[in-house]
Amino acid sequence: MSGRPGRLSRPSAVVLVSLAAAAVAAISGRRPWLSARVDDAVLGATTVSGTGTQVVPGLVALALILAAAVLAAATSGPVMRRVSLVVGGCVALGLGALAVRAATSAPDLLGAIAAEASSRTGSIPVTDAQVSAWPWLVVAASALAGAACLAGLRGAAGWRGLSQRYDAPAADVPGPRGQRTPAPWDQLDHDIDPTDA
Repeated sequence: MSGRPGRLSRPSAVVLVSLAAAAVAAISGRRPWLSARVDDAVLGATTVSGTGTQVVPGLVALALILAAAVLAAATSGPVMRRVSLVVGGCVALGLGALAVRAATSAPDLLGAIAAEASSRTGSIPVTDAQVSAWPWLVVAASALAGAACLAGLRGAAGWRGLSQRYDAPAADVPGPRGQRTPAPWDQLDHDIDPTDA
């Protein structure tokens, strides 16, 4: 096995995988994750369901943080790149953990949603709790994003930030014989064409 980082550690791969995971999490926020039957005096015999944002209140915010972290990693310097990738990896793991918690705690979460629908506190007993594919899709996407951030951290030394055209222009640059001359932008400010030789 060579010491070279793999394809997943490239900035484009890390950004695409992580943005896709963030999009899956954000889209799933409006989709039903959980459903169950409830038989209550106020609600009657009905079905109660919970969307992603109801069962994981910070779902969309975490997805946006993940997207922002990987975009910051792709455009920042070496230190902030690593910090951003660590933040992105932690957020991805947090998203996955919250999705697993929602899928495994369906009766409790739906009981609280049913109680809120009937303007009560606490929880109402529910039966026949069902979990849709959305939380498991978020778990899978989050695991991929976490792996991408980890791979990106491994290959971060080889990443390039934004090109020099985004840097502030230097005050002056060395001339042909070593003398200091104004930078081309400063020459343009003084109506001097820097391409005239």
